Amino acid sequence: MASPPHPTPTAPLSHTTAHPPPNQAPTAISLNSLIFPEQPSLNSILSTLRRSTLSIHNRLSSIHADADFVSRAATALQRPLVANERCGSWYVTPRDKAASAYFKSTDGHERAWKFSTRRLNLHLIDLVERHDGIVIVDSTRRGKRMPDALAATVPIWCAVLNRLLLPDCPLSTHLFLPPHLLPSTHASISALLPCFLASLRALNLESLPVLSKPLRPLWITPQDDALLHCHQAPEGSSAPLLFDDYRPIVCCTASRMVRPGGAEAEQLGYIQGAADDTENWAHGLTPLLFWQHVHELLATPEADLPTLISSLASDPDGQATLAAPLHHLTPHISVTTLPLDAPSSSSLCRIELTPSPSPRDSWIRSSTYLQAGLGRSKAASRSLRLALPDLCAFAASFLQQQSMAKEQNEPRVVVACESARDLAVGVALALSCQLFTDNGQLRVPGDHVVFTKPLVKTRLASIMTAFPEANPSRQTLQSVNSYLMDWRL
Repeated sequence: MASPPHPTPTAPLSHTTAHPPPNQAPTAISLNSLIFPEQPSLNSILSTLRRSTLSIHNRLSSIHADADFVSRAATALQRPLVANERCGSWYVTPRDKAASAYFKSTDGHERAWKFSTRRLNLHLIDLVERHDGIVIVDSTRRGKRMPDALAATVPIWCAVLNRLLLPDCPLSTHLFLPPHLLPSTHASISALLPCFLASLRALNLESLPVLSKPLRPLWITPQDDALLHCHQAPEGSSAPLLFDDYRPIVCCTASRMVRPGGAEAEQLGYIQGAADDTENWAHGLTPLLFWQHVHELLATPEADLPTLISSLASDPDGQATLAAPLHHLTPHISVTTLPLDAPSSSSLCRIELTPSPSPRDSWIRSSTYLQAGLGRSKAASRSLRLALPDLCAFAASFLQQQSMAKEQNEPRVVVACESARDLAVGVALALSCQLFTDNGQLRVPGDHVVFTKPLVKTRLASIMTAFPEANPSRQTLQSVNSYLMDWRL
């Protein structure tokens, strides 16, 4: 019997390459090759905490809490609530909102004061007269006592309108500003008032509201909550008289002030001016949807809020309540939201500006209908610049045919866009300037007309007076100005 073969000898384990060969120095390990746990900086920690504080749930809860203060202010003062858009409507329930106002904070910035001839807000005067004043609601972000719109823009508006509507009243010459503003600010704004008044008079407005007493602003903030409670009018009583010789314009700041670096409010999840910058957090939520579903939204966990909001915003039943009626801007031009209803008369011309961009040769046309795909937002405003020649020519052809046919009904052009406030208003402005005289008569074809900025400003002011909620963007107005004054065929 053969013996088993001897195994082949193998190198012992000690001879592996785990150790360097003799006479070779060990490999040095550099400090840079070591990986240490990353320590977050103080700034990154604070940024993370701030982002968690600025959650959707905290924003909605803060808005709801601030709205309670606004409601108490309205009850105490017994005056109608006016939301300064866009922020103000978040703090006023739809049933309590008497009107909207449009006072820009940028018009009240230090050394940049301005009276807007585009945002006249003349529709508020009748409300002021009927209720002996109004409460204008707005808010501002952390670190400020009140928004510049309430601190300066509204006081400038009051002073200019007092001089225009009550020029012979000695009290109309006064300018009232919040007590925290410096005397130098008061002097600087006062020096600008004659120029502001001249710019308003240059519009040559056909009809002006009636004002029986000068307007006087006064200011309340959440820090005045206890004072409001002490002076609250009994339920069912008439509104308390605030001034003998003035109509009060109460400027109500909805949010309480949170000082920069102060952590006491943030620890509780409170956000000053939570309704600002909705494009960064709202996910399509609007003030109307918020108040329609406020309890459901506040009871929903943060992680589920985007899904819920998306569902609410896409609900056709909810969106139907947002549809605007037909707004008559001139005797011959109206605007409304998409979609347009079927025509009720052959004397009606319809122009639809749809949010889906489409080339000009694919636009849907008939003798009384034109659908133009311009897109949305800034892109749509830029597209408008190129579309206006076709849109105006289409409306001009319709109006000329109607004038020759001598129809019994007055011809009317209806322009529709998603909001009825931007693109449609821009087209209406271009139609008003190019096709109609100052007396509202249809221009004779071939007439050479020189369009000027004062003419466009006057027509825009007339449109904004007829439709205060109109909000044509700067890009839309630039497109109209370019078409009317700079266009080259």
